Amino acid sequence: MEKYKGENIIDFMKVFKDDESCKSYLAKLKWSEGFTCPKCGSKRGCLKSGHCYECYQCHHVESSTSGTLFHKVKFGLRKAFCIVYEMTASTKSLSSVQMGKRYGIRQATAWFFMQKVREAMKSSQKYPLKELIHVDEFVVGGQEEGKQGRSYDTKKSKAIIAVELSEKEKVKRVYIQAIEDYSAKSITPLFEQHISTEANILTDKWKGYLPLTKRYHIEQKASKGGKNFKTLHIVVHQLKSWLRTIPVAVDKKHIQKYFDEFCYRINRSQSKENIFHKTIERMVNAQPLFHFQIIQKIKV
Repeated sequence: MEKYKGENIIDFMKVFKDDESCKSYLAKLKWSEGFTCPKCGSKRGCLKSGHCYECYQCHHVESSTSGTLFHKVKFGLRKAFCIVYEMTASTKSLSSVQMGKRYGIRQATAWFFMQKVREAMKSSQKYPLKELIHVDEFVVGGQEEGKQGRSYDTKKSKAIIAVELSEKEKVKRVYIQAIEDYSAKSITPLFEQHISTEANILTDKWKGYLPLTKRYHIEQKASKGGKNFKTLHIVVHQLKSWLRTIPVAVDKKHIQKYFDEFCYRINRSQSKENIFHKTIERMVNAQPLFHFQIIQKIKV
């Protein structure tokens, strides 16, 4: 199939001019390697009108959205594609409030669908960072009186960030993970999920990293007010600036989804012309996500 490439909104609207063109795109992606009936497992069937497949054996009819993250989208597939485009190809994503106004849907409807897109943006954990890595913790939220440094009783959202740098200290990839506290137990999952044991890692002198030195190549340096982690702090500043554009508070319950979106976009900043297609591909290959599941996922 011909993959959509580009960042021009006019070209995008010409290609995806209606719901049918979007269904066609999904069908080509979904059955690019052939049809397998989800009911009986038969591989024999035919493509019917409406971009559906009918199984020859059990006569089950499968739509191009069924079994994907587009399952039961009720506000129009073209609008759904536009939201994915806004969240990927644009320089800065929009909030659910802005998205709802732009496409004439309820804010809650926009938010739930955007959560599905963020589900597709979650890291596969297949490609760990493996070169020069800077790691540090930070908090997201407003100023709190009397709370400095690693305050354990802060109401802010705590997080840990790993930034992979090139030899010229340019950002290559970023991963961010929400944490409960600054203990070794809380920061270890970021290392296990996103950092290779062969990587050269630089952290500040926080004692929470000491247990990890048994497995990882970690060098600890004094932060010096962030001077030894300048690029990392620029990325953190970019994240906070982006979060401030969202006109509603980002709750701790789903802050990780926003971290996932930010990392997904920044990690693909050098291949923006393909990011929309890759996201649609991920959404087609993912399992459906229903409202009650999204609500359960954000409960703590």
